[in-house]
Amino acid sequence: MRYVLTVGVILAVAIGIAGIVLGEADDSPGLQLLGVVLVIGAVAFGVRTVRGGS
Repeated sequence: MRYVLTVGVILAVAIGIAGIVLGEADDSPGLQLLGVVLVIGAVAFGVRTVRGGS
């Protein structure tokens, strides 16, 4: 189960980074913000999962 969550977190971080890059190319601050929020949320969820938080 932890493997599936880890793959999901890595995928979410990759999508967030793509959003940041595409938002930079299109000069879209909203897309950049969504990408940053997605990356921060995925990292926080991943750390919480690894540490065994509820």
